[in-house]
Formats: sequence, C-alpha cells, structure tokens
Amino acid sequence: MKQIRNTHAKTEILNVIIDSEVALSHSDIQKKLGDLCNRVTTYRVLERLENEGLVHKIVNIDGVVNFAKCSGRCKEGKHFHNHLHFNCKECHSVTCIENVIPEISLPPDFIAQEYNFIVSGICPKCVKA
Repeated sequence: MKQIRNTHAKTEILNVIIDSEVALSHSDIQKKLGDLCNRVTTYRVLERLENEGLVHKIVNIDGVVNFAKCSGRCKEGKHFHNHLHFNCKECHSVTCIENVIPEISLPPDFIAQEYNFIVSGICPKCVKA
C-alpha cells in the first residue's frame, strides 16, 4: 500500500483550494501562500493532490490552468468532473457549477469518458459591480 505524505505545504495548499469559492490558478495559490514554499514545490503538490483525487484541473479559455476541490466522488487516479465551469470575462474567475450537467450525444462508436465544458460570461459579483 502506497503511503501518502502529508507535508505542511500540501496541507496549506489544499486548505487554500478548499476555502475558495472559485478555482485558483497556480499564481493565485502562490500569492495566498506567501513565502511558505517556492513555485516548483507548489506545482508538485498540486500534481500530487490531483493524482490523489483531492483537486481537479480546469483549463480556462485563455489557457490558464486553475485548480478546484473535488466533489467527493473522486478517488486516487479517477476523477468525476463532468460538470460545467463558468469563466467570468470581467474578473477572470472560474467557478464549478455542479448542478448543471450538459447532455452529450455522440455518433455511434464514439465513447465519451470525460469532458470539460467552459461557459464564458459575467459572474454575479461583476454584474452587481
């Protein structure tokens, strides 16, 4: 059985992601961590958290990779994130919308295993501003 290391950096990075209402980029996470760890360590921890099924990656429409907490159905090596991601064009936040699951209809002999939907627009916070 593989032992999962829990370092201070891993715990803090996971807490930053769990406490956020929106997905965070590597840069966002680094800013929140301050001097806790360098950017390479942050990348390695994020990769490990993703492999352990604790966070998932979202590639934004502008190519920025964001990280969000997993919903609880994920496990090591297997993610279940077939939900919608909302990208705000104003503040550039990325929000997981769990209760909207797009329906996929593929031609015969195509098998969908995972997908990533990103809808762009203006988030409620920016609409009110």
